[in-house]
Amino acid sequence: MGITKIVIVDDSKQMKEMVEKNFYDNKKYEIREVNDGQKAYEQIKSFEPDVVVLDLILPNKDGYSVLSSLKSLENMPKIIICSALTNPNFVHKALEMGADYFLGKPCSFEDLEKAICEQFDENVNQTKITKIVDSFKPKKVYSSMDEKISNIFITVGIPAHIKGYQFLREAIKMTINSPDIINSITKKLYPNIATMFSTSPSKVERAIRHAIEVAWNRGKIENINSVFGLPVYGSNDKPTNGEFIALVADKMLVEGA
Repeated sequence: MGITKIVIVDDSKQMKEMVEKNFYDNKKYEIREVNDGQKAYEQIKSFEPDVVVLDLILPNKDGYSVLSSLKSLENMPKIIICSALTNPNFVHKALEMGADYFLGKPCSFEDLEKAICEQFDENVNQTKITKIVDSFKPKKVYSSMDEKISNIFITVGIPAHIKGYQFLREAIKMTINSPDIINSITKKLYPNIATMFSTSPSKVERAIRHAIEVAWNRGKIENINSVFGLPVYGSNDKPTNGEFIALVADKMLVEGA
């Protein structure tokens, strides 16, 4: 085929740098970029791309909502989800909603270009949903990550039965996979967790706040400081949601999570 028209829907610095370095001077592609889920539909509708590369974590409207809105288009482009949310549930949901391929972040330009080219290669049998999902089944590293987070929660006194436990665990995992998301906690982190659990961002925020308050009210300040290896907090130094999430995520990244 001739020039491939592509819309990239992603607000990450890494993707922007990849696009600028590899796509704009490549005569095989004509590129449009959108960094906001709310604006994605109109750009895709007017530009009529051959391919849409879509992140799931976006400001104002998440990738699933964008994917759903695209079903009304007369000329449906090929949809490649490119996301750090590689839990099999996320992958399966995206493919069930009409995505053609799922690419986990971080990815190279070569990986992305190969995925784009394969969408138009008649000699390549399109991978079935089950095969794609299987490729994203949690490896030992994921169970290890869950185990490490659970051990931290036990140590600091966050009980497993409260809602904030699950929300906080997912928030930490998202921050490990995509550290920049902690800078958009209300616009991206809470909404994406809310989407996962079919609730509202405000309820996610309150439940995480409650989980942290439970730990502090139990007075396990020595345990909390021992987790981080230094006296980070006193009894009156309760962290914000973002501070606690960032601190745990940073600890796990340093330890090779």
